[in-house]
Amino acid sequence: MNKQQIQFLSNLCFALGFLSILASILIWFSAGGQFGAPGTGDVMVELKRAYAERFGIFVGLWAPTFFIVSNRLHHYAEKK
Repeated sequence: MNKQQIQFLSNLCFALGFLSILASILIWFSAGGQFGAPGTGDVMVELKRAYAERFGIFVGLWAPTFFIVSNRLHHYAEKK
């Protein structure tokens, strides 16, 4: 890989980090608005809400990984 390709991958990972944060927030908000208010007593609603919240957290945890990979690729491209 040449320096430009590595820098492109670094920038892509950086953008994906921010995208995963936004996706996490969208997943979490869509679950909150779509399935009704918490504490309504409907078990299926509560299970769907809990799943959506966990999935939102899971997607949000991708961000640090993308940022770390972006940083390492950027440093690698500079040394090349």
